[in-house]
Amino acid sequence: MRTTHVKRAFRYRFYPTDVQAAELSRTFGCVRKVYNMALAARTEAWTLRQERVNYNATSAMLTAWKKTEELAYLGDVSSVPLQQALRHLQTAFTHFFGKRAKYPRFKSRKKSRKSAEYTTSAFRFHDSRLTLAKMTEPLDIVWSRPLPESAQPSTVTVSQDAAGRWYVSLLCEDPGIKSLPATDRAVGVDAGLDHLLTLSTGEKISNPRHERRDRARLAKAQRELSRKEKGSANREKARRKVARVHAHIADRRRDNLHKLTTRLVRENQTIVIEDLTVRNLLKNGRLARAISDAAWSEFRSMLEYKAQWYGREVIAVDRWFPSSKLCSNCGSLQDKMPLSVRTWTCDCGVTHDRDVNAARNTLAAGLAVSACGAGVRPQRSTPGGQSATKQELLRREP
Repeated sequence: MRTTHVKRAFRYRFYPTDVQAAELSRTFGCVRKVYNMALAARTEAWTLRQERVNYNATSAMLTAWKKTEELAYLGDVSSVPLQQALRHLQTAFTHFFGKRAKYPRFKSRKKSRKSAEYTTSAFRFHDSRLTLAKMTEPLDIVWSRPLPESAQPSTVTVSQDAAGRWYVSLLCEDPGIKSLPATDRAVGVDAGLDHLLTLSTGEKISNPRHERRDRARLAKAQRELSRKEKGSANREKARRKVARVHAHIADRRRDNLHKLTTRLVRENQTIVIEDLTVRNLLKNGRLARAISDAAWSEFRSMLEYKAQWYGREVIAVDRWFPSSKLCSNCGSLQDKMPLSVRTWTCDCGVTHDRDVNAARNTLAAGLAVSACGAGVRPQRSTPGGQSATKQELLRREP
């Protein structure tokens, strides 16, 4: 059993004093301002002069901005979060030029996440007391779980969500994460809406439908918000009430996904899932709300990083693999399989539950993909013109 040294973020709720809240709010505003100004400068330089501006150039711009009368207030907050904002912008452009993301967008005062990142030079951490730069008192943190022994945070991120809750995230190296004992168990997972997950073992995991459970409460809060005068204090209170309902839904959904993914990783050496394009599925107006509530993308993200932590393997089969139309017993392929068909009988005489059959086919295809060396994200095309999954399908056809 080997120890994997990974950087892990530990997130805690905290309750700032009025002075601390005011200081952090100013910092959030300055971070947003610097990010937007740097993005505008880089965009203008490229549009007008075909010139690429890097992090060092924007850092020099920040120094100049602080010396102007109009932007002198930028010097009233810690300089570290402002520099970190410029680094985040540089990362965003790196992803854009690498064709991994869209062009960076400007931050909005109302819609963007309020956060500020501090590195080691901008905070003190001793005996579970965290004091940020420009503050005299430590933050009142609720230590809901202990940090790793002798942990020293390398980065601290302070944020405030739409519901007004304050959080601090400490990035530490966690030596306690160890690879789990190897096992020969493998499982195929079919994501759905009637059931959140269906496993190749035949087990079906129910869909909690967190958003539906609070839909009436959310609708009532939204109606109350719509009646309030824009810009009024009562409208802000109503907005916070709506945000609290959304936060409650998101918290329960995240908790459920953490439990499911942890269980799957602990019980299985190999986990096979479908390579779904959720952003395209969300274009279906009838199912978009239910798909968003199922949070398939978040499920996959959790599954992949936990598998990496604990020495497991996650395989994603090609999204075009016909797992529902393929008989897991004889390998014959049906011409059509509408969503309304939940059970069907193959010509070989075997009656299939649609989701269980899909999960079993997904598992078989995933193991084939692994044997062909196609990796976690299978190739969409190969020298033969077909993905490894589709080649395996053809080999199985009679």
